Amino acid sequence: MKKIAALTMVRNDDFFLRKWVEYYGGQLGRENLYVFFDGKDQVVQPWCEGVNVTLCEKIPGKVVELDRIRIAFLSDEAAKLFDAGYDIVIGTDADEFIVVDPKLGQSLAEFLSAHPIKGSLSPLGLDFGQRLGQEGNISEDATFLSQRHYAQLGTRYTKTSILAKPEGASGSSGALATVSGDSSAKPLRWGSGFHRVKGHNFHIAKDLYLLHFGYFDLKRIEDRFKDQSRITSGWEKHIRKRSRTIRLVSTLKARDFDKTVKFARICQSIVRPPYAWNKPAMFELKLIVRIPDRFQNLV
Repeated sequence: MKKIAALTMVRNDDFFLRKWVEYYGGQLGRENLYVFFDGKDQVVQPWCEGVNVTLCEKIPGKVVELDRIRIAFLSDEAAKLFDAGYDIVIGTDADEFIVVDPKLGQSLAEFLSAHPIKGSLSPLGLDFGQRLGQEGNISEDATFLSQRHYAQLGTRYTKTSILAKPEGASGSSGALATVSGDSSAKPLRWGSGFHRVKGHNFHIAKDLYLLHFGYFDLKRIEDRFKDQSRITSGWEKHIRKRSRTIRLVSTLKARDFDKTVKFARICQSIVRPPYAWNKPAMFELKLIVRIPDRFQNLV
């Protein structure tokens, strides 16, 4: 079994962080989780026990600048983890959960240990919404996937969240990868939001999914508008834009899951946006799927 770490950075997000620690701790072991709090004013809750926690100085700036600084910091931390002996480093936001299709009967660690990774690996992204009229407010007393059943198969959450240390890498070059056709080694570094690895292509794994829950509950979206620290940092437009997922899953017909994810994986593996060859595209298609019941106990 390979040695796998997961890292994230959070601010004022205990709701999702608690679930993140619970899920990845169960999959990888809490001793392999690395949580960085954006701001020394943050409170570390008792349920972080056993996790590697670091309180950092608050990152200044608006959304775009903040995310650029944040991802550079996390890329540096991933490099340190490779140097410390990890084979794979997973980077996600606290509201993102990488899961293996239950039909395989494998844990996340088992899947990644057996899967060949060429520098990085991408799960297929599923952006969950709330189907208004059918699904109520989210409860912390039950799994997310027993309460939310519909998601958009978009490209935004097909992220290069998983980095692997190349064979033969060691010491200070532990986080280096060789670009095809170039004998020189360049560091593996995430682009903003984990959406790409700079200078490298991406590879979407079959039966591996990134579940995004950031905008899966209308009440929680409304509550975010009350968080002045987010509004001051320029998050208002971002939150409004992302809330459209609820509208899409509430109004569009849900397609067959297995057939649609197969199509989306092939399409996103081939199609690229003109502005970024190392990001997936899918012709702006709006595909909604209903998640099979086999997933409901995962997260």
